Amino acid sequence: MSPVSRRQSLACLAASAASALGLAPQPAQASAQAWTRVLEQARGQTVYFNAWGGAPTINAFIEWAGEQLLRRFGVRLVHVKVSDAADVVKRVRNEKAAGKADGSVDLVWINGENFLTMKREALLFGPFAEQLPSFAYVDTAGKPTTRIDFSEPVDGMEAPWGMAQLTFMADAKRVPHPPRDLEAWLTFATQHPGRCTYPRPPDFHGTTFIKQMLLDLTPKAQHGVFYLPVQTEEFARMSAPLWRSLEAVHPSLWRQGRQFPNSAATQRQMMSDGELLMGLTFNPNEVANEIAANRLAASTVSFQFSGGTIGNTHFLAIPVNARSSAGAQVVANFFLSPQAQARKADIAIWGDPTVLDVRRLAPADQSSFKTKLQAGQLSASAPTLPEPHGSWVQPLEQEWLRRYGG
Repeated sequence: MSPVSRRQSLACLAASAASALGLAPQPAQASAQAWTRVLEQARGQTVYFNAWGGAPTINAFIEWAGEQLLRRFGVRLVHVKVSDAADVVKRVRNEKAAGKADGSVDLVWINGENFLTMKREALLFGPFAEQLPSFAYVDTAGKPTTRIDFSEPVDGMEAPWGMAQLTFMADAKRVPHPPRDLEAWLTFATQHPGRCTYPRPPDFHGTTFIKQMLLDLTPKAQHGVFYLPVQTEEFARMSAPLWRSLEAVHPSLWRQGRQFPNSAATQRQMMSDGELLMGLTFNPNEVANEIAANRLAASTVSFQFSGGTIGNTHFLAIPVNARSSAGAQVVANFFLSPQAQARKADIAIWGDPTVLDVRRLAPADQSSFKTKLQAGQLSASAPTLPEPHGSWVQPLEQEWLRRYGG
């Protein structure tokens, strides 16, 4: 019997004896014991973390985390760089269908329709998220999307990692009065032919932009339908104003709406080069991050629609057939720790907003989140509009591609 197995057996015997004597541990003690077992099981494991690999800042953060995890917990983190989380979902599905108990994915960075698919198809390990020690610091009250993913209850099947909200950018020297609502954006695009656009769906930035349009073009009293699973008849009726608006504005966009940038990063570069007047991002701190890295002019500003923009939480999930599920939990817990969250939120490192309630942290940890407002950073966020239910994504993308995909 291995040392770990022996300790586990002794712990079980001790728990049984304590229960028989009426001395069963309190929930907090039981939770601590359970987490100790997870740490013991994780030591020596390799965790294959499938995550987007398109940003050097994010890749560097994950590399730093890997160094910390190996030194502190004996867990080796391997960043498997992917371009689309949907490909990871397909791989997990195929491995499960083939009966592969030791899958190739231990941890995946997902949210939205990919989470919905994995949850519905029983492709997820858990629930585990709210048993992580660091989850105690998550701001579930102030940031309800840490428990709701695209209108789908998380149910502990994925751990929150960071916050996001649709944010626009422009060089204040070229655009001194940026548009503050969709109507103004559409008017601005019409008045500046060829200088505005959005990323091509199914790039998630492009899809988010057309979801923003969908919400803004629909009276708020009718928004409830977007937070329920999509129905064919409702989709046709509720999306009709979106397609009418796009038909009207596309001729005024870059290349007359016949072509679109393949990503928000491409659009941002086109803006930096002066070809476009505006860009967009899902990270409210990205402009500040890019200015700090000398990739955007210091006069670039961030802005959001005053009535609100779509926001969500991005998560970490463990596949049901993960080879190193204990190690994956240790990684997720570390990513939720105040140290990792503060580093991730640092403009100079990544600038990804934290999921934690900083006010509940120890004073020393709180201080690590306090930084001066940086050039390009939002001084105040607009209201967050919840994401429509994840089932709306595929029909929107398919219809957009049918109409404009060429």
